[in-house]
Amino acid sequence: MSTVAATAAPTANPTGIEPARPERLRFGLLIWALLFFNGLAFNDMPLLVPIPSVAGKLLTQGALALAVVLVLAFNRDRLVRPNLFLTLFTILTLSSLMMSVRAVYGLGTLFRAGRLCTFVGVLWLLTPVWGRPDRTVLKWHVTCLCGVLSTVVVGFLIAPGRARQTDGRLGGQLWPIPPTQVGHYAAVLAGIVAVLALCGVIHTRRAVFLGGTALAVLLLTHTRTALIALIAGVVVAMCSLLTSRRRVRQAFVVFLVVGALATTVLAPAVRTWFARGQSSDLVGQLNGRREVWDALVKAPRSRATQLLGIGLTNKSFNGLSIDNSWLATYQDQGLLGDALCAAVIISLLLIATTRPRGPCVAVAVFLVIYCSVASFTETGLGDVSPYVLDLTVAAALLALPGDAILSGRVTA
Repeated sequence: MSTVAATAAPTANPTGIEPARPERLRFGLLIWALLFFNGLAFNDMPLLVPIPSVAGKLLTQGALALAVVLVLAFNRDRLVRPNLFLTLFTILTLSSLMMSVRAVYGLGTLFRAGRLCTFVGVLWLLTPVWGRPDRTVLKWHVTCLCGVLSTVVVGFLIAPGRARQTDGRLGGQLWPIPPTQVGHYAAVLAGIVAVLALCGVIHTRRAVFLGGTALAVLLLTHTRTALIALIAGVVVAMCSLLTSRRRVRQAFVVFLVVGALATTVLAPAVRTWFARGQSSDLVGQLNGRREVWDALVKAPRSRATQLLGIGLTNKSFNGLSIDNSWLATYQDQGLLGDALCAAVIISLLLIATTRPRGPCVAVAVFLVIYCSVASFTETGLGDVSPYVLDLTVAAALLALPGDAILSGRVTA
């Protein structure tokens, strides 16, 4: 791959980036939507219209193959822009591929490694649109989030009883999206909209509609980690804007006052929502996750597997879900994988401190903090997942506009 070369920017266009062309934006959005759809995977859940498991898996995996074809047409000159974020992920990918080839765990491990390599390759070919002042990648991501949540809302409106049949938690009925993943999408959309509204980038009515709908969906999923991560991400993003935005300072004071009153007046309702009808012992054990985590950590390993992992698996241990990104990465990619994931998060936060305060930095900070908090009870930091796409959006928002000067073939 060739590297994007920097040239002098024209006087009339100080950023050096050509105006967006709608047809190229739609083409790029389609590629991003295919990556997004590939990250949805396919879960065996009852649906309004049953979809055969084989057909569902072929659709999601075929989406990645189609994304490869389209991105090669989108970026015909194979231009990429160097960046630390994808460099770290590429090292992680190559390490995973090496251990997946070495391990004897069947074709599934090799397939997952090949899928990760392809996924990262497509992300590299989309880097020319990073750093655009029109926040192209963020717009793609928000569009995909709205699309996925729309299917969940429609399924809920058609059959509210069926949509909440998983312990009363809202899941997808038009496509099998588990409640935890629905909660993730809803929390990310609500956080992005809240930050953009505080920056005055999005119209108030649109922000109330999108953010309110996303928050309602999140509450219906009863996803505790997503809600906590949402609050943490928005608070940190607000802190990054306190010195530069008066509206944010006012909103921060209102947030503290309303939060204090809500926790006092609505404390019983909040406790009931968080408990989800479970006992305090079960909640304290994180729904049995701690037993799995302790067994995984204590399992005997060779030095090689401890350092590099055993190759990409289905994120389970002894048939039980791991539900922790750091331990799942340790299982699959070893201590090196955990170190690289930590380096990704830390590097993005450090880069954010060097950028001028504004909507791009605030949204990027929200996404990084959200993924960091949610990774405690969710997997995905080291593999193809919505979390990697969230962090990719953050990296694109933090990219310098002056580095994104492209030939006409790739301008979006």
